[in-house]
Amino acid sequence: MSPKAKTESGTGRGHDFLTPSRIALMAVGVLGLIFIFENTRQVKIRLLIPEVTMPLWLALAAVAVIGGLCGAYLFRRR
Repeated sequence: MSPKAKTESGTGRGHDFLTPSRIALMAVGVLGLIFIFENTRQVKIRLLIPEVTMPLWLALAAVAVIGGLCGAYLFRRR
């Protein structure tokens, strides 16, 4: 089977990259980044006992990374 036939049948890597779910995921990611970088003020964050003052964008980015890692871990486990 030629590489051209694989791409036309949908099993190749031709146009399969931009699926609707990937486009939606990219849109949510861009909106998340916009939200994170629009919130730049300093906030006090308390996790159990210590209280830390840090920019809100840094706390949001940290939570997004932790959420992404947890999602990737659960996705890989399936």
